[in-house]
Amino acid sequence: MRLWVVFLLPLLCLPARVRSEDYSDVTVIVRGSETIASTSDEFVCATIDWWPPEKCNYDQCPWGRASVLNLDLTNPLLAKAIQAFSPLRIRVGGSLQDQVLYGTPNLGSPCDPFMKVSGGLFGFSQGCITLERWDAINDLFLNTGAVVTFGLNALQGRQQISKGVWGGPWNSSNAREFMEYTVSMNYPIDSWEFGNELSGSGIGASVGAEQYGKDLVELQTIINELYGDSRKPLVVAPGGFYDQKWFGDLLEVSGPNVLNAMTHHIYNLGAGNDPQVPNRILNPQYLSRTSDTFRSLQLTIQRHGPWSAPWVGEAGGAYNSGSRLVSNTFLNSFWYLDQLGQSSKYDTKVYCRQTLIGGNYGLLDTETFVPNPDYYSALLWHRLMGTGVLSTDISGSSYLRTYVHCGKQKGGIALLLLNLHQSMGFMVSVRNDLNVNLAEGQGIIRDNVFVHGLKRTVSWVGSKASDGYSKREEYHLSAKDGNPYARTMLLNGVPLELTEDGDIPPLYPVEVSVNSPIYVAPLTIAFVVFPDFEAEVCSR
Repeated sequence: MRLWVVFLLPLLCLPARVRSEDYSDVTVIVRGSETIASTSDEFVCATIDWWPPEKCNYDQCPWGRASVLNLDLTNPLLAKAIQAFSPLRIRVGGSLQDQVLYGTPNLGSPCDPFMKVSGGLFGFSQGCITLERWDAINDLFLNTGAVVTFGLNALQGRQQISKGVWGGPWNSSNAREFMEYTVSMNYPIDSWEFGNELSGSGIGASVGAEQYGKDLVELQTIINELYGDSRKPLVVAPGGFYDQKWFGDLLEVSGPNVLNAMTHHIYNLGAGNDPQVPNRILNPQYLSRTSDTFRSLQLTIQRHGPWSAPWVGEAGGAYNSGSRLVSNTFLNSFWYLDQLGQSSKYDTKVYCRQTLIGGNYGLLDTETFVPNPDYYSALLWHRLMGTGVLSTDISGSSYLRTYVHCGKQKGGIALLLLNLHQSMGFMVSVRNDLNVNLAEGQGIIRDNVFVHGLKRTVSWVGSKASDGYSKREEYHLSAKDGNPYARTMLLNGVPLELTEDGDIPPLYPVEVSVNSPIYVAPLTIAFVVFPDFEAEVCSR
């Protein structure tokens, strides 16, 4: 079946002929009386890692000079890309984090970079960051308004007691001196993260939850001493893959008000060289599996440490530096935005994308610093989707993924629609639940629970749009030339490319009457903002 690709022109009129077999009708009912979860203002986050150029996977070495130690901090595109978020949370950390030394006066050894060595953790020696480099990094952060989460070495002082298992207390002396210097320079660290992928069975190394919890108490004590009466950074941990018992034990051992956020990592698409990565991205049932992790972590925190909050500290989709065929293309945005939507429904406060730059999954190209498609997806989410997460009832195919938040800037609501179907478009009608009675009729899905039908529907906003003149704003994202593996994304049919001055381009919507349905073409994405939507909870 040949489909008509619909591009949104300035008037955004539906084409005169959209054949009935080309699309399916969908109704989305938004429940605006209360939120089901909330995120933070800096929900969208990106990482800067420690990997040197010698980091290679699958006969490719995609990291270049994108490390904390060698990234070109003076590249104007880097600063502009960060500033566009105003602000962007940046998490500094990664696999080599627990081998990092800090070049403080009492280090007692040369401050050398990572070297490739046989037998080393992940194949590398310990590496060191000089205070001069730390100053330069903070200049970038201060100039761009970044919100910084810094990952500390949590293996320092421990001994390997068996294969992959490390024991003994943390030696905090080097980290404390580094933190003391940071405080003396007034560098505004928002949060200190403790360790990377040491939870549960660990990746390369692991530490038991009991000892880890005791070390977190020590880290909190250090922060209290160094910061005194000034605002204290958050303590976040463990920055690893979710293990229900280990995470619960960590909260119990560390005790109340020590661990402010529990960070976990997600790489749910498989290895970077797995040919099934594209199919998994477009499989709604596969994508939904991570909801089990989000739900379980939320419950673990509620039961064992309600003072804490869930964060995704690192997520790159495909592990081992990402997929060179997928991770930097338009197709990857379906996975990425769906992850943002899913995680937010379970009170996830921060979602850190691996990476801002580096590997195949960078929001920016490792060599040119030019934004990849996921950069613009992240920027639109950050600008449009507010912190309040709303519930929806949906009729229609599972291939249309739908997420609704309070609007971020103009009130009302912001709707994200992801069409995973490769040959079917969707005609979407949005309704308000204020005057909707559910009775018998066509099937409606209420957050994965089947409810039967609609007795009657009302105007999508109720009274505010009764005159028919109210407008909504639409941002339709598609791939250049209809190729899902394209490195260029179109916004309302216009390529998203840097301006002549090398600036991030403006992201303009098209305005449409709220009374018309939303057409979401096959393999496209739409953000839709309803400024006048009567969602009581969004106007408080």
